[in-house]
Amino acid sequence: MPVYTLPELPYDYSALAPVISPEIIELHHDKHHAAYVKGANDTLEQLAEARDKGTWGTVNGLEKNLAFHLSGHILHSIYWQNMTGPKDGGGEPLAADGVGELADAITESFGSFAGFKAQLSKAAATTQGSGWGVLAYEPLSGRLIVEQVYDHQGNVGQGSTPILVFDAWEHAFYLQYRNQKVDFVEAMWAVVNWQDVARRYEAARSRANTLLPAP
Repeated sequence: MPVYTLPELPYDYSALAPVISPEIIELHHDKHHAAYVKGANDTLEQLAEARDKGTWGTVNGLEKNLAFHLSGHILHSIYWQNMTGPKDGGGEPLAADGVGELADAITESFGSFAGFKAQLSKAAATTQGSGWGVLAYEPLSGRLIVEQVYDHQGNVGQGSTPILVFDAWEHAFYLQYRNQKVDFVEAMWAVVNWQDVARRYEAARSRANTLLPAP
């Protein structure tokens, strides 16, 4: 059975400075993300053991652990690709940059880029405790939505595909921004890799056309 592996960063630890410090990137990727990968693999082994022995007394906890660790692994894998250095990222997605369809979808779904930015910023900054602000493609309506992901699990639309994620866990920013989550979220907009977000939007839309019925 294939196991989950920690992906390599697409840049070095200092590439996102000054928005995110090298120390945070190293700890976040090499320690926190690695722990989610290990947790997902360990839980799969524990579930396999439960199947072999027919002992299901801990299945509720194991299923919850799998969702937590696997979602953490997936969201972080998207997170690293969603960012690029401040010289290349940020701003607003524009047709001139080859991301016109994404830009049009944002305007259609949220009224304007400014409206979208305000909603995602507020969603990320006001997560209760630990969580994420997420831009996702919702396949039944064919539109983009903003979601709050508590921890790594709850408060998401079934079938929606995340294409841009803002990590609002304290380990993502506390060493640099202390308790100013709002400042971190605002700074994140300077390193968004719109090319990556646009690719994810196109991929999500293509998959939805073949898998789901009309709303």
